[in-house]
Amino acid sequence: GQSMSSSEIPASVAMTAPERRVVAMLASVLAMRLFGLFVLLPVLALYAGDLPGATPLLAGVAVGAYGITQALLQIPAGMLSDRIGRKPVIIGGLLVFALGSVVAAQAETIHMVILGRALQGAGAIAAAIMALVADLTREEHRIKAMALIGMSIGLSFALAMVLGPVLDRLVGVPGIFWITAGLAAAGILVVGFVVPHPPQARMHREAEAVPAQFGRVLRNPELL
Repeated sequence: GQSMSSSEIPASVAMTAPERRVVAMLASVLAMRLFGLFVLLPVLALYAGDLPGATPLLAGVAVGAYGITQALLQIPAGMLSDRIGRKPVIIGGLLVFALGSVVAAQAETIHMVILGRALQGAGAIAAAIMALVADLTREEHRIKAMALIGMSIGLSFALAMVLGPVLDRLVGVPGIFWITAGLAAAGILVVGFVVPHPPQARMHREAEAVPAQFGRVLRNPELL
């Protein structure tokens, strides 16, 4: 059959310009935040291993500490965004992430780096961003929007793996932490002043945790 040009695609099939802008903005915010976590993965272990109090175990904890706080707080943060709004949770999470970056940038011991990394992970905003995307896009474009968010995460990881060693040579690990704090500040400005407010925050089963289903999920051995 003949393919349609973009101008011939029915309006109900194509994302609107506002929808595309919202998805792009929120994808960039999440990508910046995750870049700040990923960019240290190639270089942090060597840096942390030379800090006072460091052991191989603690150096590994410094690298991965963000993962545990992020995993523990992701679902609660998403649920909190249902109650108090998406933007306050996202901006609050970015502030916590920035605080963790500053703590780690100024750290003189391995324990302070671990604390900074744990705070970085505690700014868990992915669930709230997904929910805000769902609030601001039509249901028929939800999968497309989530796919674009996923692509931004993959691109962020790929860039971070390449740029981490380069930035380490230029500014060192403390400098990278300061850069990540700056990225968080940029994300706060985007969310606060550029991303539109949703008409109302709604529960979206495809984008959020459903507390009533937790027991069913945890009893499913394949999911576990």
